[in-house]
Amino acid sequence: IAEKTGKVLGEFCRCYKEQYGVALFNSVRYEIEGNGGPQAQLLHRKVPLEDHVIYSGNLFQYIEENKKWRNRFSVVPHNYGLVLYENKLAYERDLPPRVLVNSAGYKILTSVDQYLELVNSSLPGVTPKSGHSPILKCPTDFPLILWHPYARHYYFCVMTGKEQEKWRAVFQDCVRHCNNGISEDSKVEAPAFTDAVRMYRQSKEQYGTWDMLCGNETQVLSNLVMEELLPELRTTIGPRLKGKAQERQRTWIQISDAVYRMVYEQTKAQYDAAMAKCEQERPQMESTIRTDMDQIITSKEHLASKIRGTALRGDVWTWMCVAVSVTGSWRGITTVSPRVHVLIGTVPGGGGQGGHQGFAEVREVFFKEVTDMNMNIVNEGGLEKLVEYMEKLSHLAFHPVKMQSCYEKMDQLKLEGLQQRFDVSSTSVFKQRAQIHMRQQMDDAVYTFETLLHQELGKLQGKDDLCKSIQRILERVLKKYDYDSSTVRKKFFREALLQITIPFLLKKLAPTCKGELAKFQELIFEDFASFILVENTYEEVVLQSVMKDIMQAVKEAAVQRKHNLYRDSMVMHNSDPNLHLLGEGIPIDWGEEYSGQPEAEPAADKRRRAKQVVSVIQDDEGVLPYKVDAEALLQPGSPEPQE
Repeated sequence: IAEKTGKVLGEFCRCYKEQYGVALFNSVRYEIEGNGGPQAQLLHRKVPLEDHVIYSGNLFQYIEENKKWRNRFSVVPHNYGLVLYENKLAYERDLPPRVLVNSAGYKILTSVDQYLELVNSSLPGVTPKSGHSPILKCPTDFPLILWHPYARHYYFCVMTGKEQEKWRAVFQDCVRHCNNGISEDSKVEAPAFTDAVRMYRQSKEQYGTWDMLCGNETQVLSNLVMEELLPELRTTIGPRLKGKAQERQRTWIQISDAVYRMVYEQTKAQYDAAMAKCEQERPQMESTIRTDMDQIITSKEHLASKIRGTALRGDVWTWMCVAVSVTGSWRGITTVSPRVHVLIGTVPGGGGQGGHQGFAEVREVFFKEVTDMNMNIVNEGGLEKLVEYMEKLSHLAFHPVKMQSCYEKMDQLKLEGLQQRFDVSSTSVFKQRAQIHMRQQMDDAVYTFETLLHQELGKLQGKDDLCKSIQRILERVLKKYDYDSSTVRKKFFREALLQITIPFLLKKLAPTCKGELAKFQELIFEDFASFILVENTYEEVVLQSVMKDIMQAVKEAAVQRKHNLYRDSMVMHNSDPNLHLLGEGIPIDWGEEYSGQPEAEPAADKRRRAKQVVSVIQDDEGVLPYKVDAEALLQPGSPEPQE
C-alpha cells in the first residue's frame, strides 16, 4: 500500500510543481493586468456563521463495534462537520464528542435498499442469498445512511418522515459545503492543485469531470490514490475473505476504511512536503516573472502560434472530424448554441421555463421571508419584533430546510444531448456548483438588505415608516439580485460548457496531436520553462478555438426572455457608490445592538449561550425527539470505543 501510494503521489507532485509555476505566472499577470469583469451590486459577508450552530438534535446511530443502536445528540457547527455527543448534557458540559465526521465525498441515502445495492456492487461476486439477513437492519422506516466509496459508513435513523427530510437536508448541506473544500481565495495553490489533478488523470486517459474531486487537498489526493489502489486490493484480498456474504461485505468495508486512513496519513505528509518546497522557491520565481513578464508573454504567444499552425493544421482531418461529431456541421470547432438551452433549462428534458428556475426560487424565498416579516411587524409590533425576525433572516442562506426548495430545482438538471454526445458521466459536479452559487447569492442579498435597513433605522418615525422602508429596500435589493444572479449564471454556463466540451475534444485529438507536442519544447527558453508548459499551452489553444462559439451561445441565450438573463450591454455602474463602503463596517449583531441590555455579555457566557441555543433551525416541538435514560446508553459489558 505504501509503495503504490508513494508512486502515485510522486507522479502527482511532479505535476503539481510544474503547474505551480504556471499558476504563479497567471496570478502575477492577472494582478498586473487587472480584472475587467462586471462589478457585483450586492454586498458580500466575510464571516457569515461566526458563533452559530447550523443544527442540533437527536439521532439514533448504529454502533458497529457492539452492533447496537444508540441515541446520540448531534450538532452541525458553522464548519459543517457532523459532531456526535453521548447526550445533550455532554455537549453542554463541553465534554469530548464521540464521533467527528467530515462528510466530503459522502452520499446521503434514505433507503436500506439503496445502500445494499451500493454495497453489493463494491465487492463483485459477493451477494447475500435471498432470504438471508442483510448487512444492515434498521429499527425504523426512516434511515439516514452516509455512504463513501472508500471510507467508513455511518448509519442513523429517526422516528418520523418529517425528521428524516429535515436531517437529509442538513446532511446534504454538510456534503455540499465539505465537498467544496479547496479554498478559492488561494490564487496560486488552488489552481495549481486542480490543474495537477486534471493533468495526472489525463495522463491515465481519464478525461472530464471527476465526482471524487471533493474535500480538501489531502482528501482529494487520497481519493486519487484509492481510485488506482482499490481495484488491486479487491482482486488480491476479495477471494481470500471468509465467512458468509454479509460478513465478507462487512470485512471489506473495514479493510477499505483502514487502507483509506493509511493512505490519508501518507498523502498528507508527502503533499505538505511538496507544498513547502514550492513555497520556498516562490520568491525567486516571482521575482523572475515580474522582471521578465513581457518576454514570457511573447514566448508563450509564439509557442501558441506554432502549435496552432503546425500540430492542429497538420492534423486537419481529425480536427474537422471532431467538429462534425460535436456539431454535425463544418462551421467552427463547436456550435453549442442549440445545446446551451439544455444546460440553462433545469427542468427534465431541458424544456420549460428555463434554467433561471433555481435562482428564481432563491429570489422567491428571499422575497417571501422579507414580506412575511413585514406583515408580522405590522400585526405584532415594531422594532422589538424586527430584531427577532432579522436575527433569523440574517442566516437564511444557511437554513438547510428553507433552502431545500431552491436546491431541488437544480436537482432536476439533465444534460440530455450534451451528456450523450460529450461522454459526460455525471451531472453532480455541475449541480453542486450551481447550488453553492445559489447559497452565496442568497446570503449576499440578505446581507445587503440588512445593511441598508440598519442604516435606515435611525431615520424612521413609527411602525408605518418602518414597513414602507422595508418594502422600498426589498425592491432595491431585488434589482441588484437580478443583475448579480444573471452575471453569476452566465459565468456558470460558460464554465460548465467548457468543462463538458474541452475534455471531449482533448480526448479525441490526443491520439494524433499529443505525440506532436514534444518537438515544441525547444521553443521555450530554459529560464522560462517553469512558467510555460507545452501541454498547457496546447490546451489553451483548443480552449480559445471553442471559446468564441460558447460566448456566442451564452450571448444568444441572454437575449431570450425565457432565460431571464441580462444582456452584456446592460451594465450597472456605481448605482450605489456608498453601498460597498457600508459593507466594510463592523458586522451587525441585531440581538446585542437592540436588546436593551445595559452591560455587555461576558465572552464565556456568550459562547455558552451560542452553543446551547443559537441555532438556525429550531425544533417545532421544542423538546428532544427521544427520551433515553442516560445510564442505559453505556451498559456494562458493551463498551464503545472513543473515536
